[in-house]
Amino acid sequence: MTDTLLVERSGAVTTLRLNDPQSMNALTPAMAQELHTQLKSEAATARAIILAGSERAFSAGANLNAAMPEDPAGFDVGRTLEEDYNPLMETIRDLPVPLISAVRGAAAGVGASIALACDIIVAGKSAYFLEAFARIGLIPDGGATWLLTRAVGRVRAMEMMLLAEKIPADQAHDWGLITRVVADDSVEYTAYEIANRLAHGPSQSYSLIRQAAWRAADSDFTTALATERALQREAGLTADFAEGLAAFQQKRAPRFPPRKNPAS
Repeated sequence: MTDTLLVERSGAVTTLRLNDPQSMNALTPAMAQELHTQLKSEAATARAIILAGSERAFSAGANLNAAMPEDPAGFDVGRTLEEDYNPLMETIRDLPVPLISAVRGAAAGVGASIALACDIIVAGKSAYFLEAFARIGLIPDGGATWLLTRAVGRVRAMEMMLLAEKIPADQAHDWGLITRVVADDSVEYTAYEIANRLAHGPSQSYSLIRQAAWRAADSDFTTALATERALQREAGLTADFAEGLAAFQQKRAPRFPPRKNPAS
C-alpha cells in the first residue's frame, strides 16, 4: 500500500481515502490498480466501505501526465482502461458489501465515475461533478456513459458529456444523480453514519440486493423477475433471513450475524 491510498478502519466500516492532494487526487494507473486490490481485500472482512478523497477534491480524474508517454503519437489511450480502470469498475460492481462515496470538491472524469458507481453518494455543498473528457477530445470512460444515462436519462447525460460543464451538488441531487447533499464538514460523518448502519444490517441480503440491482439495470422486466426469484431463494436460505424472521415473529430488533469471510 502507498501513501496515495489510505486505509482507515473503524469497527466493521473501512474507509479507503484517495490521498494525493497536490494533484487533487488525480488517479494514476498504479492508484487504480491499488484501489482495485484494496477494495477486494477489505470486502473480505468489512461490512461496509466508504470511498473518500480530500477537502478540495474527491478526484480530479485521470492524471494524464502519469498515463501518457513523452511522444503520444499513435498511443492507445484506451489501453489503460482495459488494464487498469475497467477491472476497478467491475470490482466496484461486484463487491459483496455496500459502498458509499463521500464527495467533497471536484469529482471529475473517471473520478466522477468511481463516485457515482457507489450505492449511496453523499456530497458536500461545494461538490461538483464534471465530465471533462470533451474538453480534451476524448469520450467519457469508467462506465460513465452507462452510469449517467441510467441515472439521469439520455438527454441530461448528453448535456453533461457534450458541454463538459460542472454540475453542482444541488443540481446533481435534483437530477437524481446523487443520494444526499449535506454541509461540507458533515460529508464524512454522514457517510460513516450510513456505513455504520449498513454494517449492522443483513450483510448477506445486502450482497444479493447489489447483485439484483446491477443485473436489473441491464435486464428486461421478465429477466429481472427471474433474477429476483433466483436470488430470493438464495436469500431465504441465509442466516440473515432466519434471524430477521425470528425477530419479526418475536417483535424485537434483529441481531444479524457477522458476515463470513468467503475465503474461510
